Amino acid sequence: RDNSGDKTHPVGKKQPNAFGLYDMLGNVWEWCHDWYGKYPNGPQADPTGPRAGRGRVGRGGSYSLLAAYVRAAYRRTRDPSNGPANRGFRLARSAR
Repeated sequence: RDNSGDKTHPVGKKQPNAFGLYDMLGNVWEWCHDWYGKYPNGPQADPTGPRAGRGRVGRGGSYSLLAAYVRAAYRRTRDPSNGPANRGFRLARSAR
């Protein structure tokens, strides 16, 4: 929130990350398909969470959070029926 003016900004106006991707964190919460839940114990590769639940995962933080919370590992539960302006989603496809 310190460099956002407490609002969203147009995509691609900030510097890209090491993979050349823009706005991966901090503009809006990334609205994920996964249901929110505890991860299994031990190391995990791409955990998906439970098969059902009450809230979906919101990941990465938004323009209204302190920088300490704007990171890919930060996630919160989000009610699918409530969609404020600080949420979005990312379309992605594989290179295959």
